[in-house]
Amino acid sequence: MKHPQCPRCEAQDVVKSGIVNERQRYRCKKCSYYFTVNKLGKNIDSYYVTKALQLYIEGISLREIERILGISHVSVMNWVKKYKIKAPEQSGYHPTYKILSHAELVAYMQAASNLSGAGMIVTELGDKYMLIRWKRFKE
Repeated sequence: MKHPQCPRCEAQDVVKSGIVNERQRYRCKKCSYYFTVNKLGKNIDSYYVTKALQLYIEGISLREIERILGISHVSVMNWVKKYKIKAPEQSGYHPTYKILSHAELVAYMQAASNLSGAGMIVTELGDKYMLIRWKRFKE
């Protein structure tokens, strides 16, 4: 079995070092860093960073992104600052979202009444899909 490389120094020389929370733990022989297979250091998969920033640009609040993706709103705020993402302009439109399975998304799109009166975007969210719609505020 091939061992993973060290997330700190990228060395290939690692050894098994017990099990923590039912996950194999490894130790790098070069820098003595301990890590597990599922979580390599404190890095979050770039998929979630991209998805969080995409949702932010679409007008979803930081706290709502936290609830959707399970990532701290502070992390999302730090990524916004790091990548210099400009906050969306406040307009007369309000985004709402639904998280749907593939079958639910197909059924939703087949109803003609769902396709008029608002802008919409569909994005992949793991094994589900997120449908974001913008409706004009009632004044």
